[in-house]
This record gives sequence, structure tokens and C-alpha cells, in this order.
Amino acid sequence: MSVDDSDIAFAVDLFSNLGGLSTRKMFGGMCLYHDGTVFALLSSDGRLYLKTRDPGTLYGTATAQFHNMPYWSLPEAALDDPDHACTLAQNALAAL
Repeated sequence: MSVDDSDIAFAVDLFSNLGGLSTRKMFGGMCLYHDGTVFALLSSDGRLYLKTRDPGTLYGTATAQFHNMPYWSLPEAALDDPDHACTLAQNALAAL
């Protein structure tokens, strides 16, 4: 199963205020990059994850982890709020 084009468009639009975005499909999903640094993962089921070693610093509470990798799901509230999503992404990027 591969990631859907509409999910890709949604993810790129959600994080567009970050600028410097690029994407790369891999393993049925897609990685999002900011100025060459991977910061997010879009899984084949359309779920968005941010890369962080400590999800508590980004969200205050733990969210769902993508397998055993350092990717944690974006909170539902951020999916409807590009400013919130970009703030979380900036925090994740700063911690990388």
C-alpha cells in the first residue's frame, strides 16, 4: 500500500508555512524535509508523525509511536490548525 496523493497534498499544505519543504516517498509512505532535514513521516495509512526523541517535550503527553522509530503522531487538534502543526514541527526541528 502506498501513500495517497491527496494525503501528500494535505501534509505539504499543513506544513507549508515552514518553507523550505521537500518530500521523498519511501517504504509506502513519505518523509517530509525542512531545508534537507527530515522532520515528519506520512505513513501509508495517511497518519502524520513528527520526529522527536521525547514526545513529552512537544506535546505534553505521549502520542502514538510509529513502530519503534522516533516518530510520534501529530495530535488531532494540529491537523486542523496549520499554525499549531508548524509550531510543533519547529519544536521538533529545534530538538533534532
